[in-house]
Amino acid sequence: MPTPTRRRLLVGLAATAVAAPARLRAQDRLAAAAAYSATAGGVSLVVFERGREVFRAHRDGVEPALELASGTKSFSGLLAAAMAQDGLLALDERCADTLSEWREDPVRTQATIRTLLQLAAGVASGPTGRPPTYAAAVAFPAEVPGVFRYGPTPFQVFGEIVRRKLVATGQPDDVLTFLQRRLLTPAGVEVGGWRRQAGQPNLPSGARLTATAWARFGQMVQDGGRGLVDPTALAACFASSPVNPGYGLTWWLLRPGLVPPGPRAGIDADDFGRLGGLDIRMAAGAGNQRLYLIPERELVVVRQADGVLRALRGRGPTWSDVEFLTRLLGTA
Repeated sequence: MPTPTRRRLLVGLAATAVAAPARLRAQDRLAAAAAYSATAGGVSLVVFERGREVFRAHRDGVEPALELASGTKSFSGLLAAAMAQDGLLALDERCADTLSEWREDPVRTQATIRTLLQLAAGVASGPTGRPPTYAAAVAFPAEVPGVFRYGPTPFQVFGEIVRRKLVATGQPDDVLTFLQRRLLTPAGVEVGGWRRQAGQPNLPSGARLTATAWARFGQMVQDGGRGLVDPTALAACFASSPVNPGYGLTWWLLRPGLVPPGPRAGIDADDFGRLGGLDIRMAAGAGNQRLYLIPERELVVVRQADGVLRALRGRGPTWSDVEFLTRLLGTA
């Protein structure tokens, strides 16, 4: 028998699915994916197809604004692309052009914004779930470059680069205010909250959004940026890095060769053949928070769950992106 939580979620599916009943098979797949999500602490599931919401389910019928954990990281890739469009930065400029304290370091002076956000610039990863301040991140010692190091520090370094570029152009230095004005508000994305340190938003984690708001962000990305982001710079977000075929510019790419962020991440790096060769892009966070972009199917999928802190302690439920997606897509 389903647990009470699972029963509530399945009842929510029947009550809130908004797709036409003609495509029963598709609805069966959605229900199967939602049922799998429920067994792993799922709270919300929202699916857009061709820009239109076709399915939603929320535990107890309420859509909360939940923490995205590391799902927050993918905002930085879009912000970098937008700033490149605005002429505020170039993806291949050296970070030391802005961070003067890096100019005498033989390793860090070679780091570019692209390699920084590909997590291959020789910046220490830092403690998972505990981002340093921007200033502390910039002061971290260099490590060997050209190695994929997943962690919060590179994103806080990027935050300091953004802050200094705003100051240099006479703009207020609040990075979150700039991100909202430049990208999120025009895309119809309402932020439910965002953790800060020393007055600035944490860029590797800390954003809190509803599933619908996160899906709207994903739809804007899948729509080619809708004029908010230059398509060429946007494409860089989904180009494999030399050190990790499964990671672009702050986005996961579910394909063979992916180097996962760590154990119990739910990313089955050896099992992507079950996904039918589809190009699947993903933002992912602890507790199995997920935003999937599937261009070939014209799908944007958000899955949110509880238990971020449990997951960071290694105590979260078992999760598999492949198991979820094969149910959703019917590729098993």
